[in-house]
Amino acid sequence: MRALEVGLTAVIAAVTDEAPRVLVARRGRAAEAWLPSGPLDAASDRTLELAVRHWAREETGVELGYVEQLYTFGNRYRDPRERSGGPRSVSITYLALVRETPLDAGSAAEWRGWYEYLPWEDWRRGRPVLLAGTIVPALERWSRGGADRAAAARRRERAEIGFGLRGAPWDPERVLDRYELLYEAGLVAEAWRAGGGRGETAAEEAVSAVEDPGVRLGEALALDHRRILASALGRLRGKLRYRPVVFELLPPTFTLLALQRCVEALAGQRLHKQNFRRLVETAGLVEGTGRLSRATGGRPAELFRFRRSVLRERPAPGVGLPRFRRAAR
Repeated sequence: MRALEVGLTAVIAAVTDEAPRVLVARRGRAAEAWLPSGPLDAASDRTLELAVRHWAREETGVELGYVEQLYTFGNRYRDPRERSGGPRSVSITYLALVRETPLDAGSAAEWRGWYEYLPWEDWRRGRPVLLAGTIVPALERWSRGGADRAAAARRRERAEIGFGLRGAPWDPERVLDRYELLYEAGLVAEAWRAGGGRGETAAEEAVSAVEDPGVRLGEALALDHRRILASALGRLRGKLRYRPVVFELLPPTFTLLALQRCVEALAGQRLHKQNFRRLVETAGLVEGTGRLSRATGGRPAELFRFRRSVLRERPAPGVGLPRFRRAAR
């Protein structure tokens, strides 16, 4: 019987200067970064959450605040050691929200932009150029490569729903669906790596339209850590609608513009200023402090804070994001 190895992985997220950031670490001479992770010590780790907090502290020096369990990843061969007789690797993953802090000198950890790994998810400057230039043509070729007409139709439907094609809306929460499509189509470096450099994926007949997908379609992460990252972004975008998680990423006091920019960074889309403020005020999420911020570079803006009593008043106190209706062509 093959051995089973249980580990813990953390997606540690922050938003700094309107940029969503994730903490990654480099191990030895590995070309690709890792999400902070380590094995579960069944004898000494009293709880999974305490264990992931310990590993995050050991590998990055960061103390975690808000933490929630994300998902368990255990596909065969997610760790390449398994192909040569190593253990089956299962990772219990967590999402942690923090405020970015400087890292210790000499640390193997570093803060990186979330959209460096998932660039097709950032619509704040409009529709990403690589959608029309690379992804859509490649997915069209992949769809046509189905085993038969029915399989081709199923592929085409998945691509249209996932990437908002042919009139379907772009759903910001379908982050994992989009990554999985790109993986199956052989369009991300991890798929080529899994196939030993031959472009083989779960769908062996997939046709790749790029020679070096890792460059054009974002940076790769070690193992299946980019899949984990996609899962975390989808979860976080969904929770914006019904939980006040965004305030875990902000200082105790903030301007309404800073709040909006933080939400936009996570959602990957720009929001109408007046509509957003109306949503926040209607939801009763914030209260004024009576103090002004002069750090805006213009007219002083009032400072607000999270109104914690809303947790007792409403079952789902989120920012209530409007649906994203702009479709890719």
